[in-house]
Amino acid sequence: MRPSPGDRIAPKKSARSQFASTTLLLEAFVVVFATLAAYGLRGVPSAGGPYELPGAGSIWLVGGVLTLVLIILSRAVGSPGGYVAGSVVQLPVLAVGFVVPMMFVVGGIFVVLWFVSLRLGGRIDRERAAYDAEHPDTAPNIG
Repeated sequence: MRPSPGDRIAPKKSARSQFASTTLLLEAFVVVFATLAAYGLRGVPSAGGPYELPGAGSIWLVGGVLTLVLIILSRAVGSPGGYVAGSVVQLPVLAVGFVVPMMFVVGGIFVVLWFVSLRLGGRIDRERAAYDAEHPDTAPNIG
């Protein structure tokens, strides 16, 4: 359906920010479940592991703070520095693997998803901009 002359077309949301935001929000859920797993593993004697799990308070504090940071960053990815902060927070997500080893795998998958969402979202945004430049009658009004 083509818009009538004078119709206001809503601007499209950035695919890059939508993908990045979704990835960070999903990571927050994963960190909550990893925190629950670490809490549940506290009483299990380590099978020859080189270290003891931290106490319950430390597990909940680190897991809660990391979850909160991921949720806040999921809303801040469109702002300057939001993508950099999202990239930096991937390191602590991977570091959770030292307490819950499966997080090395799951966190690694999310690191790959993070960079794919940045790259693919950027490509979609560039293609949308090129399409809008070629078809100004269907381009959103930004003013």
